[in-house]
Amino acid sequence: MNAIGSVGSVGQGSAGHDKAGLRPWLAHYPPAVPPVLDETQFGTLADLIRAACATYAERPAFESFGKSISFAETGRAAQAFAAWLQAQGFQKGDRIALMMPNILAYPATIFGALLGGFTVVNVNPLYTARELTHQLNDAGARGLVVIENFAHVVEEAKPNLKLETIIIATAGDLMGFKGAIVNFVARKIKKVVRPFHLPGSVALKDILAGPATMSPVSVMPGDVAFLQYTGGTTGVAKGATLTHRNVAANVEQSALWLGWALEPPLGRSDYQHVMVTALPLYHIFALTCCCLFMLRIGAKGLLIANPRDIAGFVKTLKSSRFTLISGVNTLYNALANHPEIGQVNFDELRFAVAGGMATQAPVARHWKEVTGRPIVEGYGLSETSPVASINRPDISEFTGTIGFPVPSTDFAIRDAEGHDVPPGEPGEICIRGPQVMVGYWKRPDETAKVMTPDGFFRSGDIGVMLPDGQFKIVDRMKDMVLVSGFNVYPNEVEEVLASHPGVLEAAVIGLPDEHSGEAVTAFVVRKDDTLTADALRAFCKDSLTGYKVPKQIFFRDSLPKTNVGKVLRRALREEVFAAKV
Repeated sequence: MNAIGSVGSVGQGSAGHDKAGLRPWLAHYPPAVPPVLDETQFGTLADLIRAACATYAERPAFESFGKSISFAETGRAAQAFAAWLQAQGFQKGDRIALMMPNILAYPATIFGALLGGFTVVNVNPLYTARELTHQLNDAGARGLVVIENFAHVVEEAKPNLKLETIIIATAGDLMGFKGAIVNFVARKIKKVVRPFHLPGSVALKDILAGPATMSPVSVMPGDVAFLQYTGGTTGVAKGATLTHRNVAANVEQSALWLGWALEPPLGRSDYQHVMVTALPLYHIFALTCCCLFMLRIGAKGLLIANPRDIAGFVKTLKSSRFTLISGVNTLYNALANHPEIGQVNFDELRFAVAGGMATQAPVARHWKEVTGRPIVEGYGLSETSPVASINRPDISEFTGTIGFPVPSTDFAIRDAEGHDVPPGEPGEICIRGPQVMVGYWKRPDETAKVMTPDGFFRSGDIGVMLPDGQFKIVDRMKDMVLVSGFNVYPNEVEEVLASHPGVLEAAVIGLPDEHSGEAVTAFVVRKDDTLTADALRAFCKDSLTGYKVPKQIFFRDSLPKTNVGKVLRRALREEVFAAKV
């Protein structure tokens, strides 16, 4: 099902209204921002990459571990990657999976895949073999680029994969002599690279050093650029199918909304913005906002490979010039509370953008106290490329809202039957615009569940529209747990728990956590009374990424259920909260 539609009717009314009518947010747009996107002003992501690498050729494009590479160097590496894939027989539309943290090899391979007309499948490098197997096989990936730190996981999964090509990247790729030092530290000193055996695999550094002459490819707006995997509202891992048009439109929407606030100082034509890129590029928020949008404005991406190392992160900030930063609530909280954050120079910071999870007001207040800048919160999902709404960049204080819909984007607030609810009343946030996915990869049934007959995507989030046209999130409809901006789906965790021979039944919910927003919490009925929480957590770690492993496990004699036997997660939450009163 195609979710893309032109601006027409909106929630709260019908088509044809203006700033004084039923799209109240338009009256609060910055004067420089048009209400409708001019689609003649942008093409495909391949067009964007070629234009940026030519226009800003000598500018630094990305920096990692203190080493910068230019737009021209990034473009050359991208073409070499695309040319090599073509030489191996890869065809336009083939899926190429990328499994890396924020290192120089990541943008080079993303850009190369897009230039070649291939489809990028972003993979969390912390995935277990089970998780990796599901995603790569579901996507039908022919090739995989994986950083050597996690190649042992690929080795474990390989018997169940259908991959034809495995490419090994390193943290030091594209860094010259310094890269050898970075890799030595990773392998010999920090010992973060485990032994692996993948016969027939190819070193990415050899590919990127090869010929950069690729065969011409006609990349069209409707071609699939990314399969961005998400559990959506059902807990079934599925790929949001994002076309070049979807993501390029979202880049342009971001440029219209934020570009006027990014003008260089008077007389500084050489001025370059620098985006602190701590959120992983495999996450749609960082991919669009920190990478592709930065291409659009010729900015440099300051890549942070391990944002969990807050001390190292702050050390990098202390020695770096930057003008923009993006993050999630937990990251801003950790940075603002670090004892050396006062030594960081925030004088050039234009604004800090937040997304991925709700930003807590105390965190936003503390951030402004430390930096002098408010957090500008936005909202979106993998299915919306992701930006659907955002606060104005010129706010002076944190608003606690998700801001206004971006140009050419309609929001509707609807009840369970799909009817518009009056302004101010809660309902499901539904979104329509050129950035909305065309559907879930090979899952028409799942697509039908989230798309309305008039072209809106059902977000699964409950929100309200305020009188001025801003929107505010109230709650999530389903039981998804949000841990530091990452989705955790109870069904998946429950399945792993139930596979333990000592477990009879299990239910998983999310409970508030001051560090990660929410914590995965499990309630378990044991078959083996000697089973301990530590032993069960250790069991889970074999099949689940760390943030999905239950932080707390409570053993019970039974679980609350409906009369047909369905476990009532809501009742478990109510019990916990009642016990705290």
